Amino acid sequence: MAVSRMLGLLALLVALGGPGAEGQKRKEMVLSEKVTQLMEWTSKKAVIRMNGDKFRRLVKAPPRNYSVIVMFTALQPHRQCVVCKQADEEYQILANSWRFSSAFTNKIFFATVDFDEGSDVFQMLNMNSAPTFINFPPKGKPKRGDTYELQVRGFAAEQLARWIADRTDVNIRVIRPPNYAGPLMLGLLLAVIGGLVYLRRSNLDFLYNKTGWAFAALNYIHGSSQAQFVAETHIVLLFNGGVTLGMVLLHEAATSDMDVGKRKIMCMAGIGLVVVFFSWLLSIFRSKYHGYPYSFLMN
Repeated sequence: MAVSRMLGLLALLVALGGPGAEGQKRKEMVLSEKVTQLMEWTSKKAVIRMNGDKFRRLVKAPPRNYSVIVMFTALQPHRQCVVCKQADEEYQILANSWRFSSAFTNKIFFATVDFDEGSDVFQMLNMNSAPTFINFPPKGKPKRGDTYELQVRGFAAEQLARWIADRTDVNIRVIRPPNYAGPLMLGLLLAVIGGLVYLRRSNLDFLYNKTGWAFAALNYIHGSSQAQFVAETHIVLLFNGGVTLGMVLLHEAATSDMDVGKRKIMCMAGIGLVVVFFSWLLSIFRSKYHGYPYSFLMN
């Protein structure tokens, strides 16, 4: 009799799906809620800002079938973390490239934890530096390779995308917002050159000055040891040419026999060229050598 009751009870459990069925459904429900919440936040902003509670619930606690790339940073002004701001700009470009990609899925999300909003998370992970990028995989704890080697690879969006592809098999094509600085500066340079030719239209012998052309040709020898794109090379040459032209105008303004009015115009144009183009050169240097703290007029 007891045996038949036990068999009946087992049959009933099998029919209902077993004692673990309810727990499995609960896990699936929790996972669905997590993914829905993350997708909703991502639809509004590519990088999700997290505090301690959100981090523990959505990143640390199971169940999870998605990866989360987290940037641990300190963006508040009183922290004076210049590198954090520069890294955040690249991180935003990367996250937006993924958000607006045709390949976008719920397989990976981007988040950030600021020290002033989640200091408990920093303590939990024994973290004492920022910025730091960590990939939290769908299962298990992050391995050594899941922490990005910032000092070795830099924080350019393209480098971060390669690291993410290696850790998650998700390939992100980085799309940067258009930058019209180059064409604008080229237009400015051509306008200044045209103005100089107009002022000297009665005497264009300087166009046949071999020394001047030889000096200008030096701008085509760039001493950088870093790899760079062809377009970048032209931009750097353009900016160096702008600084050189500014110095030439200042020299002409100081030594020319023209009337005072024209010399003043040349002087102001020379100062403007040197200031603007040197500022752009410095901004390019800062973008290539991350962490360089100095800037002039332009960031």
